[in-house]
Amino acid sequence: MLFKPTKNMKKIIYALILPLVGVSGLVLASRERKHEASETSTSKPISAADRKAALKKWEATPDGIKYKKWEASPEGKKVYASEAKLRKYIRAFTNMEAVVTSLSLPPGSRVGLGVMVRINGEDYILSFGPEKADKNFTNEFQPLLSLKVNDKLIIRNHWVSHAPKYSYPIVSGDYVERDSTLMYKRAPRQGGC
Repeated sequence: MLFKPTKNMKKIIYALILPLVGVSGLVLASRERKHEASETSTSKPISAADRKAALKKWEATPDGIKYKKWEASPEGKKVYASEAKLRKYIRAFTNMEAVVTSLSLPPGSRVGLGVMVRINGEDYILSFGPEKADKNFTNEFQPLLSLKVNDKLIIRNHWVSHAPKYSYPIVSGDYVERDSTLMYKRAPRQGGC
């Protein structure tokens, strides 16, 4: 004998299924809207003209004016000249010989863990990155804590930067060795290109 639903049972079943269909439709529509939004929010590369216009706009701000004055100052020109001396090493990611000149950074420095070094007669801030207050800090930076003034290092790095608050260029410590012993090697970025 087959089960035959009554008229009232059919009404109850339809009453239960109809809201389920409605909610499912709303969920799918919402999901599609989010998907469309994420597709449209992926930014296109900024054109050179837009980048130039944004730079001009920033240069008119108080910070931009201050930065331009620093660039034109003797101190700014000295920092740029020191950076230029490292460009060939950075492009080729080749060894640079450095001597530790100070274990402390200039007052007010906010580059994280670092030391002052001299490379080819010029002084630089050698930065290893932000000091982390976790257990990886001890493992990752522990060998660097044994550095002493006059230690000779071999450094390789990918970039050099500057900031008006510093009288020295900032060299990233991507690879550092002392006495043919690797002291630090920056982990490659995750999820980047």
